[in-house]
Amino acid sequence: MRIGIIGTGNIGGTLARKLVAAGHDVRVANTRGVEGARELADAAKATAASLQDVVQDVEVVILAIPLPAMRDLPAGLFDAVAPTVAVIDTSNYYPGMRDEPIAEIDEGTAESIWVVRQIGRPVIKSFNNILAYSLAELGRPAGATDRLAIAVAGDDEAAKQTAMTLVDDIGFDAVDAGSLEESWRQQPSTPAYCCDDNADTMRAALAAAVKGEAAAKRDRLPALFAELGPAPTHADIVAMNRRVNRQVGGS
Repeated sequence: MRIGIIGTGNIGGTLARKLVAAGHDVRVANTRGVEGARELADAAKATAASLQDVVQDVEVVILAIPLPAMRDLPAGLFDAVAPTVAVIDTSNYYPGMRDEPIAEIDEGTAESIWVVRQIGRPVIKSFNNILAYSLAELGRPAGATDRLAIAVAGDDEAAKQTAMTLVDDIGFDAVDAGSLEESWRQQPSTPAYCCDDNADTMRAALAAAVKGEAAAKRDRLPALFAELGPAPTHADIVAMNRRVNRQVGGS
């Protein structure tokens, strides 16, 4: 597929490398112009592009930028993008840690519903409930007993299937997480968030989520990471997520 990725951080960069390795034609862009994306593009064997060019003549656009940055994308960026193009939102909301508060989300709007309102375009929510290390290092062939899962939520079935195909292409089982309204079930600090689960466990974790409980757990993260010390291992982080995210009652 022809894929445009907006964002050159951990998730955008990892997806660029893995999707190129899987045989896709990938362009990458960020807010610093073509040259600002050149280093990642060269390392990933992708093509550096401007924000305007990265969404042109593609089949998929992946938004791999901090959630508040959605408001700063150029006005009308998607106006000429065909409705058949799948737009995948990978973002997560971390108020007080990285992001300024967003009232609508704090009041219960699903994060990706808010994204839709900013960019004026339907999205699929995916690649957000997996740690960057897991995404980069823990992909496995289809059928492997230790294959991890990634949730995919959205309303357009064709776009959702496209996203699920890409999840599989880079070494993970895609789990259908329902509609975009239900994508709160894969947001930070929910039971299905960044716990290195297989597909069956993730389905159960998505079903177990209780609306409104995750925010209190998410807001404890600075203290929880402090308890892990200055250099927690990947296993330490996964164990913490499993312990905290699956607590009943939010504390």
